[in-house]
Amino acid sequence: MFHKEGHKIILGTLFIVVALFFLVDNFISTYWIRTALMIVVLVFFILILQFFRNPKRHTQVNDKQVVSPVDGKVVVIEEVMETEYFNDKRLQVSVFMSPINVHVTRYPIGGKVVFSKYHPGKYLVAWHPKSSTENERTTVVVENQTYGKVLFRQIAGALAKRIVNYAKENDTATQGADQGFIKFGSRVDLYLPLDTNIKVELNQKVRGGKSIIAEM
Repeated sequence: MFHKEGHKIILGTLFIVVALFFLVDNFISTYWIRTALMIVVLVFFILILQFFRNPKRHTQVNDKQVVSPVDGKVVVIEEVMETEYFNDKRLQVSVFMSPINVHVTRYPIGGKVVFSKYHPGKYLVAWHPKSSTENERTTVVVENQTYGKVLFRQIAGALAKRIVNYAKENDTATQGADQGFIKFGSRVDLYLPLDTNIKVELNQKVRGGKSIIAEM
């Protein structure tokens, strides 16, 4: 199953792959060169398919828990000052996505979308300390009566050239449901209450909609 954000790219890439196969087959006479080029083109197409895959995830909905919004590796767990929405100290948990990870963004908690904003910006590497405030990004805050408010931020990386955010203020968010997509390498930051119980460690690999990041 592929994400809808990749349908046009996959179709366009397929046309290019077919055209390249035709050209290579008709104009390259040396067998090993022809075979090698076809393999390279095929591998490229497989990588595109892998990037836009959208595996089904069954999220155990729990208003007392925050699940990972994306697949990737935990690269930051620290207390910080969040200055865009809360203007107070929060626990930041950041998940870095490599180009081979699933890039679907999912709601970490269920509830009401109370804030959603897009920010144009730079394309620093996603692990750069300033990427959270200087890169192209979106900020979304979801609130439920049990956990309170959770802010999560999609951040473009050096390769990411488009962030897709479906969240609109006053929408009803379902934990684990599709919230957006980030194209080609990026990260997501979570900002949680200071008294939350963090359930992950640095460098731990997590899965969007499945891995528990924190709980009350």
